Parts: sequence; structure tokens; C-alpha cells
Amino acid sequence: MLPLANAAKAADQWPSRPVKWVVPYLAGTGPDTGARILAESAGRLLGQPVIIENKGGAAGNIGARQVARAAPDGYTWIYSAAPMAANVLMYRSPGYDVMKDFRHVMRLTTSDVLLVVNPASGIETLQDLVTKARAAPGKLDYASGGVGTPSHLGVELFLNAADISATHVPYKGASELVNAVLGGQVSFGMPIFAVAFPQVKAGKLKALGVAGTRRNASLPDVPTLAEQGVQGVQLTSWGGLSLPAGTPDAIAARVYEVFSQMLKDPQVIASLSELGSQVSPSTPEGYLQVIRHEVELTGQMMKSAKISPL
Repeated sequence: MLPLANAAKAADQWPSRPVKWVVPYLAGTGPDTGARILAESAGRLLGQPVIIENKGGAAGNIGARQVARAAPDGYTWIYSAAPMAANVLMYRSPGYDVMKDFRHVMRLTTSDVLLVVNPASGIETLQDLVTKARAAPGKLDYASGGVGTPSHLGVELFLNAADISATHVPYKGASELVNAVLGGQVSFGMPIFAVAFPQVKAGKLKALGVAGTRRNASLPDVPTLAEQGVQGVQLTSWGGLSLPAGTPDAIAARVYEVFSQMLKDPQVIASLSELGSQVSPSTPEGYLQVIRHEVELTGQMMKSAKISPL
């Protein structure tokens, strides 16, 4: 913690140099692309560059640990997405406490989750997939972005709800998940909309369903899983902005102010929409509720899938 006098002085002068925004995922992933759009606008409003630093690995834990231990001076941020909350249950020792080690500023965006297959698979509908899985239990396989990631737990929740089984094939991130389905190495997967949409739009992936409460406006002809008889699989991916715990109130308030302003910008909204992300700003208190809910949901999915912490 900074001494109070020093903290007040630092807040008055902030920012006097570039800000580092840690994205705990690989370059080119959905979170990275969205963060870069926001970083450019934030830099203009703050008068200092906001520089993206990718720290992928361990389902986001490596980057989260780095920011949890960073100086609480406003010069280190983290793109805090759903896995950061899930990992406190998925890993015995993630290296951070998602509630105590961060000052959560706001949720920024949400993105639907799609169940996708390769068009060459011959699977045309969700019912086709379910029928095929029941005819050969465990023979179908699915890709995830890694053990314990939402793309893993989400499929396990779907399998339980549909009363079918399939074999899990973990990959290193959402992009590799999509590539595995594209290449026919696996039967299906459940990536976030932002990662899958370009391939669905190009006809290289077929979306069988949306794992949400309503259809996505960009794919109005794709029904939800619930509409097709598979209930209880309501998943939404989200991303937000957090700071190290102990960051002064004035700095946190300034960051919140800047991003609240940015997320009303029609150009920013349009750019994020093209990635399949919806602008979904929250208050700091609202963001804490989102994170708590994600931890609870992860616990439910782990229990359903009989997954033990790593």
C-alpha cells in the first residue's frame, strides 16, 4: 500500500507516463483484440498511451498473478475475464485471490457462447449431434481452450443437460479450439461468439445453438439450446477491467470515468460489435456481483462435470 500522502499526490499527477494493460491471453484472441480497441481510445482520453502486454498461459493465471503483485499506482491494469473468476475454484493454487487482490472497476463487454461443428461433419442440427452422441457414447470428441476453461465446463454442462457423453480434447486457447473444429480434428466445441463468429459468417463453421437466454442479433436464425430442448445451459462470456488492490480511489474513479465515456462512443460500440462483443458496462459494485456469480456458476459446472481442482 502507498502511504496516504504519497497516494494522494500520485493520484493528482496520474497518469504522467504510459499505462500497461495486461491481457492474460495470447495476442489475436478475442479479449486481446477487444482490449486493443479500447486501449487506443483510453490513451487518447488519458493523454498517455495505454500499452497492451500479453501474458498468456495457465488459463490466464500467469497474467493475473503479475497484476495481483503489481504496485497499486494505476499504471498496471488487467483485462479481467470470466476465467479469472473460475480459476479460483479450478486451481488449488492459482496464485491470487480474485476478490482480495484486485480492485474491480467495471465490466466492459459480454459475448455469447456458440456450439459449433464443421459443416463437412454432416451434422446439421443440435438434434443430429445429440442423436449421433447417443448412438456411440463417448465416441464423439470436443475441443476446449484448456482444462477448466469456460469452453470446457460449458460443454460438460451441455453434455449433462442433454444426457450424452463425449471425449474432451483440451487445446491451448480459444483460437486453437476453433482451428481444431475447422480442421476436423474434433467433432464440436463451444467457443465464445467473438472467436467463432468470423468463421461462422464465412461458412467455415456451422453454429448449432446459442448457449444463452436469447438469440444473438448477428445470427438471428440460430436458436438457443433451450429452444431446442436442452435446458439449463445459459452461458455468457464477459470481460472487464481491474486494478491491483490498494489502488487509490481517485485513480480508480478516473479509470471508471474514462471507460464509461468510451463505451458510449458509437465507433467503439460498432468496432466491438464487429468482433461479436456487446458493450455491457457496469458499476464497480455490479462488477463484483458478476464475478461472484461466475465463481458460483463454476462451482455448479464442476460439480455437474465431476471435475476436481487442478
